[in-house]
Amino acid sequence: MTLVIVIILLLGYFLIATGHLTNINKAAIAMFVGTVGWILYISYGTDFVMERHPHEYMEFLAGRSPSSETVKYYIYDHIFLMYLGKTASIVLFLLATMSIIEILNNNGCFDFISEWVRTRNSRRFIWTITLFTFVISANLDNLTTSTMMLTIMHNIVQGRRQRLIIGCAIVLAANTGGCFTVIGDPAGVALWTNGAVTATNFSAYLVLPAMAAWGLPTYLLSRGLPERLDVEWPAARYRGDDTNLTRWQRLVMLVVGIGGLWFIPTFHNITKLSPFLGALCVLSVLWVVDEVINRKLLDADRMIQRRMPQALRYDNIQSILFIIGIMLGMGAASETGVFSTLSGWIDYNVHNVWFYGVVAGLLSGMVDMFTIAMTGISMYPVLDGGNIGMWSDAAYMSDFVVNGAYWKIIAYSTAVGGCLVCFANVSGLALMKIERMRIGWYVKHCTAKIMVGWLAGLAILWAEITFMR
Repeated sequence: MTLVIVIILLLGYFLIATGHLTNINKAAIAMFVGTVGWILYISYGTDFVMERHPHEYMEFLAGRSPSSETVKYYIYDHIFLMYLGKTASIVLFLLATMSIIEILNNNGCFDFISEWVRTRNSRRFIWTITLFTFVISANLDNLTTSTMMLTIMHNIVQGRRQRLIIGCAIVLAANTGGCFTVIGDPAGVALWTNGAVTATNFSAYLVLPAMAAWGLPTYLLSRGLPERLDVEWPAARYRGDDTNLTRWQRLVMLVVGIGGLWFIPTFHNITKLSPFLGALCVLSVLWVVDEVINRKLLDADRMIQRRMPQALRYDNIQSILFIIGIMLGMGAASETGVFSTLSGWIDYNVHNVWFYGVVAGLLSGMVDMFTIAMTGISMYPVLDGGNIGMWSDAAYMSDFVVNGAYWKIIAYSTAVGGCLVCFANVSGLALMKIERMRIGWYVKHCTAKIMVGWLAGLAILWAEITFMR
């Protein structure tokens, strides 16, 4: 049965990687893998539980006779709910950040970006818009951020080839910006909620590699643009049926939303509660501020008719369902023991976290960045740093303690490696949809440039970990 579950998981990887060819939505594949994995696991629940949790199961029985019913209750209460809780904490966090950015965008809090990028100089334009993307995606959802920036760029730049080049730079900025904070990318959120990293240490090590992975390819991409862009400045968006906020009111909402997210790591350190509670708290405060400010500007009838933020757009629902399916599938596979066996084989034959980081980055570009990231995270537990001296190879095992090198390598390599091919990340898929970009064009004009930035950032990360350890 372990073999069957692994085959289904690998088949899911293959279908996710070839989704651009088969036109099968990867969220549907992930949900199928996650649900069927647990169905098959619980069908042979007694064998799996007695192999991996015999003592806990005996305590659960408390002298009662074991049966197929009791083992199912044990799996549900003590195993499945644990993985479901981890999945829910990440999904709720992402749902809150998606809602926050939708409220801010609905109220025109990002309209100033269109003003600040008002230039025909191609170099200045691409650096300005990607810098905004890099910074915003470090605090908010990558997909929503990249979609918003791609829409802004699409409405300004008229030349299709120019839009493709700048769009690729925006996708890269969204993924590299998200990877250096624990709240900017689902993989970082997973590492943080699992206790593998702390917010300050994680960002301190990854900010320079992320900047290199963004800056070098962006410079190389900008060389393919003409000196002057073919642009047309659209009229300011009419918001009479949505909001009449002044610039200062929009700035207040922006500070409440973004500033609140910056406080979440502190909230987690103080309370030790899951970060999604902090995100939901920020969302609730921002929502109240949104209602209060707009209620003063709009009369009661128009307030009733006012459109609510479209946080649960179709693309975002797909992203959430995909994450749920992948994490549940990884949980079922983990409980079979296959990841422990695989990690043991890697420890014995490879014994190098950097080599695995390179392989993970390449696989992210071929399959899916979040899928490969969660595979790498699921393979190893977070070790207790105080007991590392018990191991024969303490230096190698120290890579898997809290804030160990392995977690940073996985987060960085999968995020940037997922940009090597556009279909391996949700932002790239959004670019393909908006600009009708072909995969061959992306590979020809972007993959090599992104690889240069990825390897440069990996070298910086190696130097930081080597000389700061």
